[in-house]
Amino acid sequence: MSDWHFITNHGAVLVLIAQRRQITAREIAVCLGLTERPVRRIIAELEAAGYLHKQRVGRGNQYEVALDLPLRQSVHREVLIGDLLQIFQH
Repeated sequence: MSDWHFITNHGAVLVLIAQRRQITAREIAVCLGLTERPVRRIIAELEAAGYLHKQRVGRGNQYEVALDLPLRQSVHREVLIGDLLQIFQH
């Protein structure tokens, strides 16, 4: 059976960043079983699309998620990122 997930890597990275605003790419990679390179690429793509805003704080980054943007899929455009992220709060 193939290995698949309900949430894409982009979604999983966004959830982790929303939960811990100062999480590092290395910590994300460990949590998701990825290497740092794809995590950094995903963060850059999310930032370029406006879903993340990154600010340098000391030696690390602090992220802010744009909660008021809709999901990218045309069939889910009425769902906001903030609404989706509420499902993953613990």
